[in-house]
Amino acid sequence: MSDPATPQDLRPAGSLLPVMEAFGTVQGEGAFTGQAAWFIRLGGCDVGCTWCDVKESWDVSAHPVRSVDDLVAEALEQPARIAVITGGEPAMHELGPLTHALRAAGFRTHIETSGAHPLSGEWHWICFSPKKFRAPLPDIYDRADELKVIVYNRHDLDWAGEHAARVRPGCLL
Repeated sequence: MSDPATPQDLRPAGSLLPVMEAFGTVQGEGAFTGQAAWFIRLGGCDVGCTWCDVKESWDVSAHPVRSVDDLVAEALEQPARIAVITGGEPAMHELGPLTHALRAAGFRTHIETSGAHPLSGEWHWICFSPKKFRAPLPDIYDRADELKVIVYNRHDLDWAGEHAARVRPGCLL
């Protein structure tokens, strides 16, 4: 006989997420530079970029699990109405409940992803940032609104051009 389920076990997938940090700031890069944004940095990443500035986000078990309800309530306490979901690699998680709740609360939902995992949730803006360490899935190219490539050396420019050629027309480079 199995152990009885705990209340946490009975919650829908994605209603609890490992959160490294959540904070308000001004978006500092890309198409929404200069706009107020609420960032939710999720724990967990299996891409392994050597230059990563948040390697402490990689271990999913190192971050407290928070409910979608708590995350949205916290976001509503500040003025920004753009919610940027980042990581780590946020697409490792089921994001449907989070994006649904944020949108219902009046937020634009943005994600920053390597494209290495299937994308769940409803997004107003997808910033696709492919990495050499783990190939992106093919369907991200047609969904990306913005392509962000980290250029570390001269060869990365050619690699960036290969990805730029694959994104949909209208994707910002």
